[in-house]
Amino acid sequence: MRTRSWVACLVGLAVVVGAGVTVLPATSSEASAAAPETADCGPAWVGAWRASPQPGPGADLAGRTLRMVVTPQATGTEVRVRVSNRFGAEPLQIDSASIGIAGAGAELAPGSVRPLTFGGAPAVVVPAGEELTGDPVPFVAERVRPLAVSLHLPTAPTTVSVHPVALTTSYVSEPGDAVDDPSSTAFTRPVGAWSVLSGLDVLTPRAEQAVVLVGDSITDGVGSSGDRRWSDALAGRLTGSLTMPVLNAGISANQLLVGGTGQAPAQRYGADVEAVPGATDVVLHIGTNDLAAGRSAAEVIAGLAAYADRVRADGRRIFLTTITPSAAGPHGTPGAVAARDAVNRWVLTEGRAHADGVFDFAAAVADPSTPSRLAPAFDSGDGLHLSPAGYRALAEAVDVGRLSGSPCLADDARRVVVSAPR
Repeated sequence: MRTRSWVACLVGLAVVVGAGVTVLPATSSEASAAAPETADCGPAWVGAWRASPQPGPGADLAGRTLRMVVTPQATGTEVRVRVSNRFGAEPLQIDSASIGIAGAGAELAPGSVRPLTFGGAPAVVVPAGEELTGDPVPFVAERVRPLAVSLHLPTAPTTVSVHPVALTTSYVSEPGDAVDDPSSTAFTRPVGAWSVLSGLDVLTPRAEQAVVLVGDSITDGVGSSGDRRWSDALAGRLTGSLTMPVLNAGISANQLLVGGTGQAPAQRYGADVEAVPGATDVVLHIGTNDLAAGRSAAEVIAGLAAYADRVRADGRRIFLTTITPSAAGPHGTPGAVAARDAVNRWVLTEGRAHADGVFDFAAAVADPSTPSRLAPAFDSGDGLHLSPAGYRALAEAVDVGRLSGSPCLADDARRVVVSAPR
């Protein structure tokens, strides 16, 4: 078996099944700079990947195995998954599940597959309208190294929880249980959506804090491909004590006030934020679809303020953003542009009364000659969604020093070196 090693800026010795963990002693300079060990900086669970689901058809999943490919935003030694039947009108049965390191296509790295359980059993029934978290499983997860979660559904509700804009290829098998099969043979149908799986948590040797990005198709990354959304670009900027898993809770066509597709941010706050271990910060970027649907600036402002006030009352940090410009269709009518300008003025002048900071996304991507539209280099081509360069510009507009970061990762006295199957 081939192996590779990686170094994480983490402290603590963890027992790992199927992988080696070594704690390297600190140099004298590292030791002198290290923060004191405290109970709060010990091992802790953190949300490492999330997707906000919406209703989707499920009949064609019955009797098949889903192999959902996800990219964790944290390194650790145990994992647990979250499965969703939030939109099902009937129970969802999962009769076996596994996790492994993703390889080429639907393949899994040899020797990396581990069974997943729920309440100590390999099978679980998720009641209609609910989400469940599985049992912790010893497994080495590495930040930004893709994993594959396989779920066999003997039957499927008519409606399942799905995130249709994954910008990542996952797979559905021919009929049968293939959760333990590391090959791609059974997985003949590539899909661009995540179904049933809604979250992945990782146990990190030192406590980390996560930031959740809540929004619509701009946060979802429409116009980009692969890991080139603004959430990915932001994650690339967070290093050292600023390191935080960046969790994408965008839903394409979502609206602040009535939901549109999926639930409105206030409706899904429990699943998007409250249910995520370690989630301390929220960035809200939404409102363009509300304005395109004819909602007034006053209504959107009230919705932004109410959401921000709720997050702060919950003891978390909230950051508001200006709405990115668009000249496309209903997003670019004179009424929508005027309302967007009014909302953005409020965010910049009064948003801080409700939030821990504001980020001017509109200015970051606007055409300097015509600020009501996107700069050509930042336009994906439809006048609304951003190009990869545009998403990078949004990430650059975030003042990362305002985020909570993960203080336990500052001045680490030791480093954990982990070897896992490749």
